[in-house]
Amino acid sequence: MSPENAPPPGNFQQPGPPYGQQPGQPYGQQPGQPYGQPSSRVGQPGELLDRFLARLIDFAVLVVAGSIIVGFLVVSLLMGGSFGVFGMGGGNFLSSLVSSVLMAALYLGYFAYFESSRGQTLGKMVIKLETRGPDGGRPTMEQAVKRNIWVAMGILGVIPILGGLLAGVGQLVAMILIAVGINGDVAGRRGWHDKFADGTQVVKIG
Repeated sequence: MSPENAPPPGNFQQPGPPYGQQPGQPYGQQPGQPYGQPSSRVGQPGELLDRFLARLIDFAVLVVAGSIIVGFLVVSLLMGGSFGVFGMGGGNFLSSLVSSVLMAALYLGYFAYFESSRGQTLGKMVIKLETRGPDGGRPTMEQAVKRNIWVAMGILGVIPILGGLLAGVGQLVAMILIAVGINGDVAGRRGWHDKFADGTQVVKIG
């Protein structure tokens, strides 16, 4: 190289960014990701374990709330009967009928209301998940009801003797099929209930 073509002292050419990296973007930072924010699962479909934990929290809340609202206030105080989840407890048939209907309404109403109005139940708030409709926004009330209709199987408790057993088995089968569907759908993590509700999806938001 001739002296006149040599670069000025101290003015060395910097190597370009790695393949796929934008100029000025920190190494390892994904395109469009805010500066300094580490890679995470935010915005990705919710994983099976996270969704299971969220449901577990929700069911724990509902069992406590249902026992208080339905068991004590309605069945015990107003009817003099005893409360049994899904109609399996002692007491007369009328108290079992009322408790089964009200518990089914409470479960379905809880999930449908919170998912359609906020996109999150209490469990999803804790685990940082959000339910979204097919268009990416919040699901409609109809979609929220459709994706959670299986939680209302407690209504089968109105059937004498075998009602509680049928409700429990039905919910267990529904949950197993949901887990299998989520685990098998690598791209969207949608269970059968999401597909039944026109294609809803649960995503990680935190």
